[in-house]
Amino acid sequence: MSAPIRVLVCDDQILIRTGLATIIDAQPDLEVVGECGDGRAAVDLARRSHPDVVVMDVRMPVLDGIEATRQLAGVGVANPVKVLVVTTFNLDEYVYGALRAGASGFLLKDAPPAQLLNGIRTVASGAALLAPEVTRQLVGRYAARIRPAESTPDDGPLTPRELEVLRLIANGLSNGEIATALVISQETVKTYVSRILTKLDLRDRVQAVIYAYRRGLVT
Repeated sequence: MSAPIRVLVCDDQILIRTGLATIIDAQPDLEVVGECGDGRAAVDLARRSHPDVVVMDVRMPVLDGIEATRQLAGVGVANPVKVLVVTTFNLDEYVYGALRAGASGFLLKDAPPAQLLNGIRTVASGAALLAPEVTRQLVGRYAARIRPAESTPDDGPLTPRELEVLRLIANGLSNGEIATALVISQETVKTYVSRILTKLDLRDRVQAVIYAYRRGLVT
């Protein structure tokens, strides 16, 4: 048996924090290694306990979840931690800020427990991706803001087929939807996604979505 996924839960509301921890700890493949109530404590505890995934609230005292995410998973961070942002507030600005800070996913607290658990496993696997409908709504809306950002690596190494897959990822399609659109298997899609991330030196599919909009590959 492989070791359980180590999870740190950070939320300033103790009832919600305890509830999340209870749901997570009840799974045989997940283990809660710590709980805390503010972003500063999350950063400190994560550096001591080395979790695989941090489940992070946004609105917290001392240090908010966006800045805590930036310190744990942002550009240039040594040994970055995967962060799944879970919040009560369905505000685009929070989602956008979380992704720019380095989060690998975003869920609302009213999501079913199964969705939370699947999100943790997905983020831990490195195959992080927002729900397709969230990707379409959010990234499309913020395309103009994402595109002028700092310069990014050249996408020249990508083959025409890889560019096609990247555009479909950026449009919010899941692996299954991409497979259907291109009439290929899901395993082949996974291979293309892996190659794209490697060639462009991207951490996960969330970064691939933002990259595509920055490069103007999607309109």
